[in-house]
Amino acid sequence: MSSSASNQGRSHADASRRFQRTRDDHATELAEDYVELIADLIDQTGEARTVDIAARLGVTHVTVTNTINRLKRDGLVTSEPYRSIFLTDNGRQLAAAARVRHDLVLRFLIALGVPAADAEIDAEGIEHHIGESTVAAMERFVTNAK
Repeated sequence: MSSSASNQGRSHADASRRFQRTRDDHATELAEDYVELIADLIDQTGEARTVDIAARLGVTHVTVTNTINRLKRDGLVTSEPYRSIFLTDNGRQLAAAARVRHDLVLRFLIALGVPAADAEIDAEGIEHHIGESTVAAMERFVTNAK
């Protein structure tokens, strides 16, 4: 195999890994958004109801019900018909990790000079697509910027 063919094969493999990571990130993004919102609702109001989740996310009751069923299957939430939704231990851990990552990305963007309102919107998307080494670099940057 020639050097350029070898490099091209490596390039395709690298691209494949990057795209796979993005697909994996998208797969967990919805679960993270839901468990984080459920945790927020429980903290703010003492309960998380389907109607409140639908209103906050701007989606239908049916969409929330379908997603909650997936989260139940994945062991992240528990619920009974016409009752509140609760996080399992795994759901609480995922929500806490998502919240920490969101707060870090928000602080990082603000430290770069991004206006707070824009940083809040951008952090919501970025938080789901950063790896551990990026998280560590952001943490170092924010710590050193103080």
